[in-house]
Amino acid sequence: LNGGLAVGAALGGLALHAGTRSAYLSVFALDAVAFLGCALILGRLPAVAPAAGPAGGGPGLAVLRDRPYALLALLNALMLLRMPLLSLALPLWIVERTAAPGWTVSALFVLNTGVVTLFQVRAARSVTDLATAARAVRWSGAVMCAACAVFALSGAVSGALSGGLPGSLPGSSPEFGRGAGAGAVGAAVAVLVLGAVLQVLAEMRHSAGAWQIGFALAPADRIGQYQGFYGTGVPVARTLGPLLVTTLLIGWGMPGWLLLGGVFLVAGAATGPAVRWAEAAR
Repeated sequence: LNGGLAVGAALGGLALHAGTRSAYLSVFALDAVAFLGCALILGRLPAVAPAAGPAGGGPGLAVLRDRPYALLALLNALMLLRMPLLSLALPLWIVERTAAPGWTVSALFVLNTGVVTLFQVRAARSVTDLATAARAVRWSGAVMCAACAVFALSGAVSGALSGGLPGSLPGSSPEFGRGAGAGAVGAAVAVLVLGAVLQVLAEMRHSAGAWQIGFALAPADRIGQYQGFYGTGVPVARTLGPLLVTTLLIGWGMPGWLLLGGVFLVAGAATGPAVRWAEAAR
């Protein structure tokens, strides 16, 4: 998954750098061919009959009455706000509020997906039980808070070095950053790369901890029900997250970044007590 995202982001970056109609159409055409190829490959897979097995015990919505687990699912959804942050809010921030060139969006996406592809397994090795999982999520929340502060700084640095409006302030012009000098561009890119490194480190640790928590606390006879509920954090973050993060970051600027960082910090810190509550209730 992340390997494909990295390749796609790299190709998109080339199209953005070229900035021509033919480049954009070529990328879309290549994407269509890739989808067609995947469909042909998947269509050749044999159909498999579902395996017979005993039905899970307990009421169908038992997970909703498991308050500690429901709280952990909510905290996980808050931590997953990093998803629209990378794919939507940060690109808008880069284009509207910093002196960084447009191709920086693709470069940061390639950085993120490439690091996850190469190092996710290694980053998860230390997560072996609920205690280490809770520590991993707490660490992730703190690092995501730091990443948000660094991303906010990218707008202020761009404004200070280019002599324009500080990109961190609400109301900055969409034209901000265009025609900025090499110093402002280089500084903005460097700060954004630092923020992206912090974000991907936090992402890998959160993923490792969240998987351990979601599986370890699910009853053996209702794993599907519990995992389905815990996994709703992804669609919630992808559905409601874009509105939330764009309002905070593009509408509020630096205060929005700091508030979002605080959300990550609190959600990560609250995971440990919630895990202990869930363990005690088992």
